[in-house]
Amino acid sequence: MNLETFKSDILPIKNKLYRVALRITGNPQEAEDVVQETLIKVWEQRQELSTVRNIEAWCMQLTKNRSIDKRRLRFNQNEGLDGAYRLSSSAHTPDQQAELSDSYLQIQKLMQELPDNQRMAMQLRDVDGFTYQEISDTLEMPLAQVKTNIFRARKSIRNKLTALWTTN
Repeated sequence: MNLETFKSDILPIKNKLYRVALRITGNPQEAEDVVQETLIKVWEQRQELSTVRNIEAWCMQLTKNRSIDKRRLRFNQNEGLDGAYRLSSSAHTPDQQAELSDSYLQIQKLMQELPDNQRMAMQLRDVDGFTYQEISDTLEMPLAQVKTNIFRARKSIRNKLTALWTTN
C-alpha cells in the first residue's frame, strides 16, 4: 500500500472509526486517540494488507479492540458522549428540535446501559448504517447473533422508552 492508496481507501473511513471508538469509550478525546492509533497501525502494517479480505472491517476490528482496551483501563468511569451526536435541522421548530434532542439523549443514555455486544451492534447498524454482514465481520460474530443482538437492543430501548413516557 502506498500513500495514495492509504489516502483513498483508509482515510475516508476515519469518521466511521471515530464513531465506533466514541460509542465504546464514551469519551471524545479517547476516541480520537484510538482512531489515530488505528491509522498508525494500519500504516505500519501496510505491507501485510494484501492478505486482508476486507480492509474496512479489519480497521473497525482494530478500533473496536483498542477502544475496549481503553475503556477497561478507565475502570467504571461512565462519561457521557458530550454531545457528539447532536441533532440539528432547520426543518423542525425549536420545540420539535428540543423534543427530538431530548429523545435522542435518552436513547443514547439507554444504549450505554445495554450489554457491550448489543450496544456495539446497534450502534453500527442504526447510527453508522453498516450492513448485517459488515457488523458480523467487524465484531467477529455470527450473522444470526448480530441480528439477535440488534433485535434485543431495540426491544430493550423501546420497552424502557415506553416505560419512561407512560410514567410522565
